[in-house]
Amino acid sequence: MTGGDGKKPNGGFEFAKKPEESSFGQFLFNPETGALLGRTPSSWAKIIIFYIIYYAFLAGFFTVMLLIFFQTLQDDKPQWENKDGIIGSNPGLGFRPSPDQKYIESTLIWYRSGNANGNWEPWVMRLKEFLNDYDVHDNKSSSRKRDRDLVEQEDCGKFASQQPGRNSICKINKEELFQGDCTLENNFGFETGTPCILLKVNRIYGWEPLPYESTTEKERLPEEVPEDIKNKIIEYAGKEETKALNDRIWLDCYGIHPADKENLGELTYYPDQGFSSNYYPYLNQKGYLSPAVFIQLKNPKKGVMIAVECKAWAENIEHDSMERRGLAHFEVMID
Repeated sequence: MTGGDGKKPNGGFEFAKKPEESSFGQFLFNPETGALLGRTPSSWAKIIIFYIIYYAFLAGFFTVMLLIFFQTLQDDKPQWENKDGIIGSNPGLGFRPSPDQKYIESTLIWYRSGNANGNWEPWVMRLKEFLNDYDVHDNKSSSRKRDRDLVEQEDCGKFASQQPGRNSICKINKEELFQGDCTLENNFGFETGTPCILLKVNRIYGWEPLPYESTTEKERLPEEVPEDIKNKIIEYAGKEETKALNDRIWLDCYGIHPADKENLGELTYYPDQGFSSNYYPYLNQKGYLSPAVFIQLKNPKKGVMIAVECKAWAENIEHDSMERRGLAHFEVMID
């Protein structure tokens, strides 16, 4: 017998011995010790039981936490709304058609007009695809029978100037939206170099616009409101039959720089210069469509890039170009 320092009891030394070599087969199963893959059956049983208990506890803990989290969520509305939510309470504007998916971050609408060598077809097809719901959706009883969750839609009058019933929403008037060159039959004006660009207010659950006061006194309107909007508010307020048309989000589009203003030319809004507040609030109603407005560039200058900015105007809409709040920015170049 040797001591811990390798010495024999009689004072001699014993050299370390080379460990006994074992084959791979003995590692898989050692018949002398009964070890399997280096562990005895009892050792394997203990470690397997330990990890079963360990991972069962982790899975149970995660499941309980997930169930608690799901109790705070609702299927039809966000937990935090407007200013309390991450989206906030200041909507932005979106425009269509957007560039191809491979240029998803671009805001440039660039194409070649004309029937002979034009390349405007993809832009028209993307706009058509987006507008499909606006064009084919109806409010007939047959549609509601196929989908009982569809909310009933009402005709809210000219430019949706009348409020809908308690359990219904205003429907989009296709005849008002699709007119002039802004129809599929006319290729939304792209072929002739007078494109129609669709604008819409981004959805925010529960948000409602606060329209400007319907007044005939320009001094009572905020100073920053564009002059043409002020003039329209005064014009509508001056007649009893049009006073309700002021209950809206106003829209103003313009060239950003002096050269852009000159190159942009005349703009026409279809159906009108704004979005009726009777389309709001958005409460995740099934069948709801965001109100939309076409702006048509009547005579844009060819061969130059035109930077365009469109702003939504209401008492509770702020504008921030960097954050794209309350506005949309895009460029148009027609060859």
